[in-house]
This record gives sequence, structure tokens and C-alpha cells, in this order.
Amino acid sequence: MDAVDRRLLAELQQDARLSFNELSRRVNLSSPAVAERVRRLEAAGVLTGYHARIDLVRAGRPVSALVQVQCYGPRCVLRDPAVADWPEVLQLHRVTGDACCVLMVAVASMAEFEALIDRLSEYGQPASTMILSSPVQWRPVQPY
Repeated sequence: MDAVDRRLLAELQQDARLSFNELSRRVNLSSPAVAERVRRLEAAGVLTGYHARIDLVRAGRPVSALVQVQCYGPRCVLRDPAVADWPEVLQLHRVTGDACCVLMVAVASMAEFEALIDRLSEYGQPASTMILSSPVQWRPVQPY
């Protein structure tokens, strides 16, 4: 990856809907050269997708939390692929420490959160931390 690739990544992280023409203008390359570089970044797995950032409260999911689950062995959350498809689960991370994994979840109400905790308790002991606010909700990756 060179400086032009890093500039392309910076621009796409700010607005993934930019056309190749606009990207080419911003990085001072031809549109075909930009398209080829973007395709190369995708093929290398550097660019893994294009996403919209959603306001969870306005999308009807005002209750969000981080849930740690202490589960090991055959009934581990990480071993059940269905959990990744639960609509409440926004992220699922395998972690070190006392817990096996941490889930970021978002639901419409405390009643839904309680039901989710009950579902997760089938895998192990859940411990939750409610998210009150997110001063840094998302940040683009900057080159080192």
C-alpha cells in the first residue's frame, strides 16, 4: 500500500458513496486507475465492504449494551453460528480475560434486553454494561 492507496481509503471511509470520477479528482489519478486500485484493495481484503452508519435511537433501538458471556466448551456462544444472525447482535468478539466473548447489542426496550439476556444465559453467565453515550462512535482508520 502506498500513499495513494491510503488517501483512497481515507476518502472512502469518509464517504463510501463517492464515484470513481470524484475519487479520481480527489487523489489526482485517472478514473480507470482509481477503479483498478479500489479493486486491488478489495481483492487483497483491505476493503471488506461499504456500510451506512445508523443512529440506533432513531432506528428504534435506544437500548444498547456490551454483554460479556462466561462460556467455554460445547455450549459456547462462539460455537453457535445462529447467534451471529440474531438481529440484536451488532458485534461479537472473542476476548481474553474472565469472559469468553463480548457482544455489542441493541434493542428497542428493556423488556427485549431482558429477553436477550435470558437467551444468552443458556450459553453461560452473561454480565452486561449499558451504553449511556458514545463520544467516539466510529473513527476512520488512519495510517501509522
